[in-house]
Amino acid sequence: MESPPSPATLAPAVHIDSTHPAVKALAARAQGGTDRERAVSLYHLVRDGYRYDPYRIDLSEHGMRASTVIENGYGWCVPKAALLAAVSRAAGIPARVGYADVRNHLSTQRLRDLLKTDLYIWHGYTELWIDGRWIKATPAFNIELCERFGLLPLEWDGTADSIYHPFDRAGRQHMEYVNQRGTFHDVPRERIAGDFARMYPAWVESASGDDQFQKDVERETR
Repeated sequence: MESPPSPATLAPAVHIDSTHPAVKALAARAQGGTDRERAVSLYHLVRDGYRYDPYRIDLSEHGMRASTVIENGYGWCVPKAALLAAVSRAAGIPARVGYADVRNHLSTQRLRDLLKTDLYIWHGYTELWIDGRWIKATPAFNIELCERFGLLPLEWDGTADSIYHPFDRAGRQHMEYVNQRGTFHDVPRERIAGDFARMYPAWVESASGDDQFQKDVERETR
């Protein structure tokens, strides 16, 4: 049985700051007359409007807020999922964030060197309540990045879960889900930051303000 939305799935939270002016302005751009149509519109606005960048992670409270993705113009999977939840709540659509551990078989050499593993813990996605059930949406990878990496873009029509494809366009392994961590009304920032510090110390310590991720992707996919 589906658990129905609680008041918290429509309320602002520390990181899912759905009452922030920039979040409300983005939510107002949703197109369509039904929740499903507006949710799909918001999904594409978040997926393609803000570049995926795992080099510039910021595990602070400010860094993990949905509104910070808008402020920066980029984000990684956790804050981008928070942003989709925030704009959905601002548009009156119940939403929450969920997490899974995945094996990512495609990334840049720099990221592989930093993580020293292909296991990515706390991969973030969003669940939205549409037509009486929770549906997963994953807005992390923008369309340009998918095209450069030869990935199949994650499309979402609001009727079925949108999760990472197991293979890329060429049939190479891409994403494998190995553990589900559940759903939350707000980003469990302290748990994520603590686990990252233990699992990926080099990644956390090297997080910087440079924008080399896209350049590395372009260089490695020529």
